[in-house]
Amino acid sequence: MTGPRLAGRTALITGGGSGFGRATARRFVEEGATKIVLADIRLESAEAVKAEIEALGAEALALQCDVGTKENCDKLMDDTLAWLDDKLDILVSNAAPFHGPQPFLEFTDDFWFSDINVQLNAAFFLGRRAARAMVASGGGSILYTTSINAEGAGAQFASYVAAKSGIAGLIKVMAVELAEHNIRVNGVGPGPADTPRSVQLVGEETMDEFRKKFPIVPMNRLAAADDIANAFLFLASDEASYITGQNLMVCGGVTAYVYNVPKE
Repeated sequence: MTGPRLAGRTALITGGGSGFGRATARRFVEEGATKIVLADIRLESAEAVKAEIEALGAEALALQCDVGTKENCDKLMDDTLAWLDDKLDILVSNAAPFHGPQPFLEFTDDFWFSDINVQLNAAFFLGRRAARAMVASGGGSILYTTSINAEGAGAQFASYVAAKSGIAGLIKVMAVELAEHNIRVNGVGPGPADTPRSVQLVGEETMDEFRKKFPIVPMNRLAAADDIANAFLFLASDEASYITGQNLMVCGGVTAYVYNVPKE
């Protein structure tokens, strides 16, 4: 394949103000995307990435949005489709709330509903609206940030694991039903990664140590944001034209591992 992989295409990226969303927006534009909508709960973060995208030669729209309600998701899609003249080629549903670990027996309702609303419910509301627009325009690619936790437990993160597992199931249903409309639906499941969210979780000093080595991962390193962005780029491109309904683990081998026989 020659030429930019996303030449002339448009995209909406939620959680587009930092981490995986920011890196994905940049990679899309580097590969020819011409219009990017960046939605983030922090408008100043989305505006900063908008400036980066424009410096790369594409158009960008920064929108403040908390995708934790249907009304906000609908408003986001209304504004996005109006700016794109109803031609949305790619959706990357990536936004996720942040909270630390909490034991299941003490798990709060607020934590539970935060993850379910911002991740799983938004995945459905945004995906449905995007799919309807793509049916009318001839097709597209719907992408979700899942997690290695869609395949296994993360202790003390019950709502996060439940939300990511739910999205992984939703991807399969959407892929099967939307295939006849030339709409592909896939997910990217990051493993341990070097992102602002990880720094929030463990602190900068600990992250500095993790950046040197991370032996929990067979490849002994954290994922960079571009590792995830490159997976989204591939799945959004025509190189993945026969791939749908998949949840691609980008995890350095974590999900391939079960256990080693103890030496003692």
